[in-house]
Amino acid sequence: MAVSAPGVLVGATDWCSHPAGLDVTRVGGTKNPKADRVIDLAPDLVIANEEENREPDLAALRAAGVEVLVTEVRDVPQALRELARVLAACGVRARPRWLDEAEEAWSSLPPPERRTTAVVPIWRRPWMVLGRDTFAGDVLARLGVDHLYATHEDRYPRIPLDDLRAAAPDVVVLPDEPYRFTADDGPEAFPGLPCALVSGRHLTWYGPSLAEAPRVLAEALRAAHR
Repeated sequence: MAVSAPGVLVGATDWCSHPAGLDVTRVGGTKNPKADRVIDLAPDLVIANEEENREPDLAALRAAGVEVLVTEVRDVPQALRELARVLAACGVRARPRWLDEAEEAWSSLPPPERRTTAVVPIWRRPWMVLGRDTFAGDVLARLGVDHLYATHEDRYPRIPLDDLRAAAPDVVVLPDEPYRFTADDGPEAFPGLPCALVSGRHLTWYGPSLAEAPRVLAEALRAAHR
């Protein structure tokens, strides 16, 4: 929003890192926002997400007279629709080029040459993985990667490490957020299994990064099998 509607954004979470040098008031995290700071900014609109933000925090803002728009994103098409809705709510009249590029990038994906299976940890201590009905799971599925806990009753189940290993996926996908998996922190837990270190921003964020996400993620997945 800082790029598509300059001057509109007055506050952001502590974790909002793009664009670089974003100079707005910080209002805490998504799970622990400083509601009083948000209210003091007197925004016309607060953008929230049904997965990231807690209802009591949103209720406190509404009780203070703040309008809150809550997005719901479980797959790529829904992400694109919700982004268009947010832009319209913020008064952006001209459709930004990055949104067209993102739609084109995902609609023109060639069919995968083959499908692979994966486990996708998002945390360790305890180990947590992608489960059912997640945006990141849909992103990977469109790139030919089927994660093995897609039908689990929980969206982010806790699975013992021994069970993850025993699942014997074709690849272990390790994003750098929310847990920051690195070459030295993550792959060692899965000896003998290919590990793909991927950008969490491209796997879990929906915004301008969607335009380059198919290419960036595909390159990281291919690198795991070299």
